[in-house]
Amino acid sequence: MAGFVSRRPKTDTAKTPGIQESSWTRRILITLAATWVALFLVLPMVNVMFESLRKGLDTYRLALTEPDTLSAIKLTVLITAISVPCNALFGIAAAWTIGKYNFRGKALLLTLIDLPFAISPIVAGLSFIVLFGSQG
Repeated sequence: MAGFVSRRPKTDTAKTPGIQESSWTRRILITLAATWVALFLVLPMVNVMFESLRKGLDTYRLALTEPDTLSAIKLTVLITAISVPCNALFGIAAAWTIGKYNFRGKALLLTLIDLPFAISPIVAGLSFIVLFGSQG
């Protein structure tokens, strides 16, 4: 039916009331969110930049050209180039499998995926150092 046109009844959206905040409530919420962002994101970044440049730009440039720093940057880029595609591949495969199939161990897989949201990476790293360190 090439010429078929669907005719749906028109609904009046003006009759359905929505929740609307007053302008002062909106301003207070925006101010609180901006303050939160400034305190917990911007302020620490500004502090790190200030502390790194305290001894001058030449000292910062010299520190970036040291062999240990360059080696750390190369290692970071290499690990990132390996881990991001692997995470994307396994993440897509896990999401597809979890969404499409029911299987034994699905709850365990979901728990392993959700674990980084529950445990801070710093706490996990510290526990690995304690467990596998030279004194562990």
